[in-house]
Amino acid sequence: MKKTAIFDIDGTIFRSSLLIEITEALVQEGLFPVAARSGYAKAYKKWSDRKGSYEKYIDAVIVVYVKYIKGVSRVDFMKVAKKVGYFHKNRVYRYTRKLVKDLKNKNYFLLAISGSPYEMVEEFCRGWGFDKVYGRVFEVDKKGKFTGKVLRSDLIADKEKILKRAVKKEGLSLAGSVGVGDSETDIAFLKMVKRPVCFNPNGKLYAHAKRVGWPVVVERKDVVYNIIK
Repeated sequence: MKKTAIFDIDGTIFRSSLLIEITEALVQEGLFPVAARSGYAKAYKKWSDRKGSYEKYIDAVIVVYVKYIKGVSRVDFMKVAKKVGYFHKNRVYRYTRKLVKDLKNKNYFLLAISGSPYEMVEEFCRGWGFDKVYGRVFEVDKKGKFTGKVLRSDLIADKEKILKRAVKKEGLSLAGSVGVGDSETDIAFLKMVKRPVCFNPNGKLYAHAKRVGWPVVVERKDVVYNIIK
């Protein structure tokens, strides 16, 4: 049985959000209207000015994405996703980049979980050797166009359930397992692994890590800090 390593992707390996980047690219390519940006502009400004949370900014982008993906051809979407994946393939953190390579060399089964669109997550993670990817799946109709409906939304919102599902389905072991996350939504799966790592955590995850003694690692510029060992 292979050992398991589970990674959140956005903000943990990728130094941004795949959802944000694909949404911006869809606007640039004309598949989303320019007016779509107005749906998250205020939330972005507040977050940029440190007057609003990143979570609210992401939530605003999700609302826009769900609204405008309806009617977009999956073929056209994949063309844009491939461009975004290629352009940002090396926009990653040093710490997690090294960790992914080390675990891959040790024959770990690499599992990726993200709230970004599945196709975008799969495109990005393929180049890093991930064995299984979970992302937000949007329904496609018989004409090959997105309907705007999210499939299995209950699953992607429950990362503990995803990990249990993957372990059972792939025949994996949690002995010696590793998990890396950056927000409180990752606590559920971090509790399950033997070696949880809170990487660049937000306030809620940091508070939890400090309380239970989980390792906290912060990467700033070209320096990696072990805040809690």
